[in-house]
Amino acid sequence: MAIAQSDKPHIPVLIEQILSQIAPVSGRWLDGTFGAGGYTRALLEAGAEKVFAVDRDPAVFDMPRAWPAALQTRLEFIPGLFSKLDDYAQELDGIVLDLGVSSMQLDQAERGFSFMRDGPLDMRMSKSGPSAADLVNGLPEGDIANLLYLYGEERASRRIAKSIVQRRSDAVFKTTLDLAQLIEKALPRSKPGQSHAATRSFQALRIAVNNEYGELFAGLLAGERALRAGGLFCVVSFHSIEDRMVKRFFQMRAGRAGSNNRYAPHTR
Repeated sequence: MAIAQSDKPHIPVLIEQILSQIAPVSGRWLDGTFGAGGYTRALLEAGAEKVFAVDRDPAVFDMPRAWPAALQTRLEFIPGLFSKLDDYAQELDGIVLDLGVSSMQLDQAERGFSFMRDGPLDMRMSKSGPSAADLVNGLPEGDIANLLYLYGEERASRRIAKSIVQRRSDAVFKTTLDLAQLIEKALPRSKPGQSHAATRSFQALRIAVNNEYGELFAGLLAGERALRAGGLFCVVSFHSIEDRMVKRFFQMRAGRAGSNNRYAPHTR
């Protein structure tokens, strides 16, 4: 019998690199994006005395029940946003943020994150706030185009937005494949080796639905407040906009601010 991907242990992509940079691990750490628990477990096994595990998705906290008791006793679950992490703990020795959506969430069609699996067009990490369906069915054409371009760097944002508005006048969007197939029709066929035509649009909608950029900057500021002097702050990013935002923040804090970032608010 095939095993669902979400049933397999989740190994974060850069866990070995992170551990090598922060060794030896000790003290109190906070994992602001618990997800499938990969970083939290690795920190505990590497010697962290306590790990505060934060996630906005309440479904993830069932997973560690199968962990050894020696790990569970040093773990504290906190349902919430990492943008408020300084409300949860202070004088931390280290913080880890692994940005974006996890493979576990992509594998769950009912969450509506993936254009490869049919499910409700949702994309919310929690069940609060507008869904992706609410945005594509309710926003004006210009706002949809701006959203796709700003958050997904989608060059064909206006063409896609026009197609969305034309189609929804006949029938609203309800499922992920419904939207993905429309985007495929609106764009030229992808060449071999290129990403799916809907990749950038789905990324943009997910980021907008969950206010990921606002959360990221608030989380960076909160992390700065929560760390002890000399504490470590590890941020793993997977696309160019997040990468620029994080680098810009650390450059500013190191007194080496580079060129302006159009996504970054003014920070003090």
